[in-house]
Amino acid sequence: MSNLAENYRSSGTIAESQRTAAKVVGLLYLAMMATSIFFDVFIWRKLIVSGDVAATASNIIASERLFRTGVVFELITCAGDIALVIGLYVLLKPVGRGLALLAAFWRLAESVIFAVLAISSMVVLIFLGDAKHLHAFTPEQLQALARVVISAHGAGFNISLGFLGLGGTVFAYLLFKSRYVPRAFGALGVFAYLLMLAYSVATIINPSVAVLSLAPYAPAGVFEIGCGLWFLFKGVRIPESA
Repeated sequence: MSNLAENYRSSGTIAESQRTAAKVVGLLYLAMMATSIFFDVFIWRKLIVSGDVAATASNIIASERLFRTGVVFELITCAGDIALVIGLYVLLKPVGRGLALLAAFWRLAESVIFAVLAISSMVVLIFLGDAKHLHAFTPEQLQALARVVISAHGAGFNISLGFLGLGGTVFAYLLFKSRYVPRAFGALGVFAYLLMLAYSVATIINPSVAVLSLAPYAPAGVFEIGCGLWFLFKGVRIPESA
């Protein structure tokens, strides 16, 4: 066990920076959950029609401002995730610096991919725009190109959730080990993020698995809401002696 881990076990205290980080993590868990759900339910699912290129293009053109609002929500989620990762690292670094750093890098990879997805959304608007250099293409061709980018957006989102599953599993394990919260939270987190990772890999290998939609992500949602509320209203517990 590292000196950091020994110190956090033996001191019986929690640094003020960790207490602050816990509050930030709690707030961001809840805020990022809210922005993600809003984006998916009230923007993405409202505009994107599965299997219908023309209807999707028509929806985006008719509701361009709503689509652009979705891009803003993607960027907000990306920025919030980066702050969340820093908070988790500060909170859990004394438990295991190496693992906390590994988890942070995996989660940052997720954020980078998510930023690229926001760029791809702007590319969709370019294809569906009225720029002169696009007049060489027919409307049907432009709609098809936009749909390809939207499909790539979905694939990239799934890959980003794979990295979320990797980093989330390690952070949840450190949370379980730390006893900063009831161990049931950490155990649920490990299970939830491993399930997310497995689902991400499964849909890459066999796209038909995607019919399960958001169900495999539900345990992670329960974990993040539960931990978010705990950190906000109870903070972190002094770890018990080994």
